[in-house]
Amino acid sequence: MEPRNLLFSPSMLGGDFSRAAFEIGEIVSSGADYVHLDVMDGSFVPEITFGRKFISDLRPLTDLVFDVHLMVERPEEKIGAFASAGAGIITVHAESTDHIVRCLSMIREAGCESGIAINPGTSVSFIEAALPFADYVTVMTVNPGWGGQRFIPECISKVEELDRRRKDEGWQFLIEADGGVSLDTIGPLYKAGMDIAVTGTAFFREDDKADFLERMREKAEEWL
Repeated sequence: MEPRNLLFSPSMLGGDFSRAAFEIGEIVSSGADYVHLDVMDGSFVPEITFGRKFISDLRPLTDLVFDVHLMVERPEEKIGAFASAGAGIITVHAESTDHIVRCLSMIREAGCESGIAINPGTSVSFIEAALPFADYVTVMTVNPGWGGQRFIPECISKVEELDRRRKDEGWQFLIEADGGVSLDTIGPLYKAGMDIAVTGTAFFREDDKADFLERMREKAEEWL
């Protein structure tokens, strides 16, 4: 089997916010494809991270796509602000709103690509009606809210189901896995159909981050 293109979206949540500009440079020099930015409101998830201004201030530092993950209540009220701050992708949680299709449409209307995320306890069937409106689907492989958690292997079957559904329906969304993605877990995720690996703690603890991503790619391809 020919290897599929594997993309990387290192999460700033695994870095040091006091050195945010330096950490962005580390992501850029690693050869990563995106910068993952987790926006947490202390309501939908327990922690609070950062908001629109932080992202706007980082935007001039790189041309990489900002992969903005809104872990917030009522995301429909915040889409415009994060689009104007420089997001290229905006992902909202299916569990955070009663208007998920409207949110995805709003994201596209704001000039960004649309993403939908599901928590470990949420089934793929819960978002079935919204899949035609998504450019990305993020499977949370830890409970959202903080970095460094242990990977939940039962979530791999959701990646497999999403891959099967997009092939059956001819949908073009990319599948992203977020949480606990490391050298130990990337193989089965890639085999299941993951296209984008979000890696935070595992990425930032490495001295040679470009080498780490290369080893991640090699480890993934061993599973084909």
